[in-house]
Amino acid sequence: MITSDLLRNVGVRHIWIFSSFVTAMHLAEVLLLCACCTVLLAKSSRPNIIFILADDYGFHDIGYHKSEIKTPNLDKLAAAGVKLENYYVQPICTPTRSQFMSGRYQIHTGLQHGIIWGSQPNGLPLDSPTVADKIKQAGYSTHAVGKWHLGFYKDAYLPTNRGFDSYYGYLTGSEDYFTHKLCDNHFSRYLFCGLDLRNNTNPVFNETGHYSTSLFTERAISVIKDHIESKPFFLYLAYQSTHSPLQVPGKYLNPYSHIKDLNRRSFAGMTACMDEGIGNITAALNATGQLENTLIVFSTDNGGQIHAGGNNWPLRGWKASLWEGGFHGVGFVYGDMLKNKGTVNNQLIHVSDWFPTLVGVAGGNTNGTKPLDGFDQWKTISEGGASPRKELLHNIDILTHPKGAKLFNNTFDTRIRAAIRLGDWKLITGDPGNGSWIPPPHLSKETVMDKDDKAKNLWLFDIAKDPNEHNDLSASQPGIVKKLLDRLEYYQKTAIPRRYPDPDPKCDPKLHGGVWGPWE
Repeated sequence: MITSDLLRNVGVRHIWIFSSFVTAMHLAEVLLLCACCTVLLAKSSRPNIIFILADDYGFHDIGYHKSEIKTPNLDKLAAAGVKLENYYVQPICTPTRSQFMSGRYQIHTGLQHGIIWGSQPNGLPLDSPTVADKIKQAGYSTHAVGKWHLGFYKDAYLPTNRGFDSYYGYLTGSEDYFTHKLCDNHFSRYLFCGLDLRNNTNPVFNETGHYSTSLFTERAISVIKDHIESKPFFLYLAYQSTHSPLQVPGKYLNPYSHIKDLNRRSFAGMTACMDEGIGNITAALNATGQLENTLIVFSTDNGGQIHAGGNNWPLRGWKASLWEGGFHGVGFVYGDMLKNKGTVNNQLIHVSDWFPTLVGVAGGNTNGTKPLDGFDQWKTISEGGASPRKELLHNIDILTHPKGAKLFNNTFDTRIRAAIRLGDWKLITGDPGNGSWIPPPHLSKETVMDKDDKAKNLWLFDIAKDPNEHNDLSASQPGIVKKLLDRLEYYQKTAIPRRYPDPDPKCDPKLHGGVWGPWE
């Protein structure tokens, strides 16, 4: 008899073992074996998927955007794949991660304002599956490494309860790269300090001194080497790099000793370490014979933070702003399965699009989700076809303090912080944040400061013709302004109440063994 254990363990490469037994088998058992092998073939023919998310990685911080920072491994992958040059994320950490995981705009998950702080009882809502849930349903093993930042105040919000078979990383938004500790004092009346590093749900106490970029790279390589060969894997690798604090082993600083700006020098070293790690991951895939059947996506989570060494030149603005420097992101896709390799893609693509795109690549479906705001972009990326996305809501944030005077009575309130893209047109309202143009230090160019009136609360740009947002057309294009304001009004009516709770003192790590983790 062919046992169930035998069927589970047999691989396509080992079918020949059974050839001498065929004459003794019953026909039904032969058919059962063939059916099993067909399933295994189907699984192994689907690509592994690795989604790499860098943190606070600016538009000007990658080599192929003419940066002074060298990124040979990223450049090589991008050159052999598809560079996404009209690609958008969100201006800050949690919103980008939430839209990747859910495929839904942050106005539809209640995360319209700010990030999730470690002390807040908040998280990505549990009312819809994550991209990991859907890829896992398609038969993949699923693994998360690195930064979570999507809530953890209850066990249900932990990565291993959101679709991931394994998790190794930290739950909050930032921490020390070497000690893996975080002190959260965002809400000034509280100061909470503790360790934040977990292997699945268990705290890790013995990695002090192990630089997180290297630690997470090593963990990712373990996932690659240890997975079951007949079953494809999905790896979500969310690096801590290049978020502050500016910390990096000295050997990565040495090649950048010529950079006089100390923040930029440290940032360059941090980038070099991340680039090396991605090179090591690619080498591990190649050594295990999996590179040809692995799809790699690289993305930033938001624009570079100027005050922490990042740069978005020549774009306007930086992290946390609604200018292009806040969310026009670095991104590319690599993989032999791409039909249009070695190209630059200028179609409009958003981070929420990865949900249906990657689920589709995995052979899954989006049944059971709430209505998605993302589009399946596989044909756009792989074949160079037109993007199904014609419109992009950047955000509507009613909690940010209103700015200026209300300009219209019969449409969206321009005092509210918001931004939307329709075709090549981009409209901004309210307070978008600092809109200066900041060159990288090595160019010795003068910073062009934002000189807009402090009460101004409406801008319109043709991004195709004016990607760096120098020419406000709101006065000369009233019809376009009205159309886009009406679209913002439509979206605002679909928004759910924002979730931004007060801090909960029960989060204090000292109440939980000195470790950040669930407290309810």
